[in-house]
Order: sequence, then structure tokens, then C-alpha cells
Amino acid sequence: MDAQTEKNLAVIACKVRMSIIEGTFQAKSGHPGGSLSIAEIMTYLYFKEMNIDPADPVKPDRDRFVLSKGHTAPALYAVMAERGYFPVEEIKTLRKVGSRLQGHPSMRYLPGIDVSSGSLGQGISCACGIALGGKLKGADFRVYTMLGDGEIEEGQVWEAAMYAAAKKLDNLVAIVDNNNLQIDGTLEEVNSPYPIPEKFAAFGWNVICIDGHSFAEIENALQQARACKGKPTAIIAKTVKGKGVSYMENAVNWHGAAPNAEQYEVAMNELKAALAEMEG
Repeated sequence: MDAQTEKNLAVIACKVRMSIIEGTFQAKSGHPGGSLSIAEIMTYLYFKEMNIDPADPVKPDRDRFVLSKGHTAPALYAVMAERGYFPVEEIKTLRKVGSRLQGHPSMRYLPGIDVSSGSLGQGISCACGIALGGKLKGADFRVYTMLGDGEIEEGQVWEAAMYAAAKKLDNLVAIVDNNNLQIDGTLEEVNSPYPIPEKFAAFGWNVICIDGHSFAEIENALQQARACKGKPTAIIAKTVKGKGVSYMENAVNWHGAAPNAEQYEVAMNELKAALAEMEG
């Protein structure tokens, strides 16, 4: 990846983070921590990796994305707005009555959402079904799903993992946001799913471990996933929950809390300063 491309992606990821803070602040609720941790991955998927068209969000040959950890919808909405699916200003309607941007993604309201998600553990099963359907149709689209590391404590995730490997779904990529925090504490304190890479490998997946904030590593992993034939790929992305906002980083209390006015100003000023430095 050349330096200019990486810079452009970093600028978009910073704007995505700003929209995450804007949306959750305006809603007075939401999940900023795990949304901020996936900004780089979501940016790369929507701006470099996936075959998508905001002007034709249901085109048959599009790649599909399933946000299995649906509570981090602020990140999905933010990147979709930057990509042109809807105006960025609409982010301010997050979780409002009548808004298309509900607390979890819904196919009923927003074009470009492939699966209504939010019940943890189910999204990867939906992704498996879509990937299998593509195989049966002889289609060449790819399917990407984002899971939380706390989410993979759900048994249904491993049923889906077993099924995907059994059906050789090499058109499926599961990305685990391994920020090591969930609603009640660290993974070890709640119900540890570690070691994560070894578990996916044991279920028959191609496994790649990366720094989830490095565009170069994200790109390399997704290229490896495309090259892998005969098995699905799991990308275990080590990330920082709350990334980009100093007081939210690695702080479990920001899993599902919105910033107040003072905290909003601090966060936005930090992100604006980071953006100015990138663009300068």
C-alpha cells in the first residue's frame, strides 16, 4: 500500500470516529467503545475491499457485509455515510424515533444493510447462509462478517464455524474484533474464549492474526483470504477499545455509554486535531 492511499484511508477512519462520537452524543445512548475499535477495518472494507455501489445497494453481484456484533452500528453507519449511502448529517438522528439509523442495523429501513443484526452470535450464521447461497448459485461475490471477541462466547458462533468449514466456504471472511473488553470486564474476567486463533484453526478455518489498526496488515490479511481456497478465513484483529479518544481507550465503562457535553467536546477536539495533522 502506498503512503498516499494509507493517508487517505486514515483520514476517512478519523472522520468515521468523529461520526461515531457525534451519533452517540446526539442519541444520548449507544456503543462507542467497540465502534471506535473497528474504524480502520470498516474503512478498508468499504473503501478498498468490497465490491459495492451506494447508488445500487442491492446489485446482485455485490459483496455482502454482516455486522454480527450489531450493537456497534454507529461504526457501520459512519462508514456508510462516508461512502455515500446517505448524508453524513443524518448521523445525528441515530436511535431517534423514525430514524433509519436504529440502535441495531435493520434491512427494513436502510438500503445497504444486508442483514438485520444484533442478537449476538447469529450474524455469522446468516453470513454462512449467504456464502453458501452464493456457492450454490455459482456467484462470485464474497461475504464479510464482523464479530466481537465477547460475542464469540456464544455457542452458535462455533456451530456456524463448524458448518462453514464443512461446506468449504472460501468466499466467507469472519473478522474478530479482539479488543479484550466486553460489557462486564475483560474476556478473562467474564468467560474467556482464548486462545481464539487456535479455536478457529481447530474448526478448520484459515486463520490470520493482525493489528486491526494497521491498514497494511488489514490489506495483507484480506489478500491472503482471497487466495485461500477450500476453507473460510478468520482474521483475528487485535484492537484497542475506544481507539482514538484518550479517555475511552481500554476503558470498559465506554462499552455502552454515550459522552456528555463536556466529554463530547474533548473527544471531538482530539479527533479534529488528529484529522488536521493527517491532512496537514
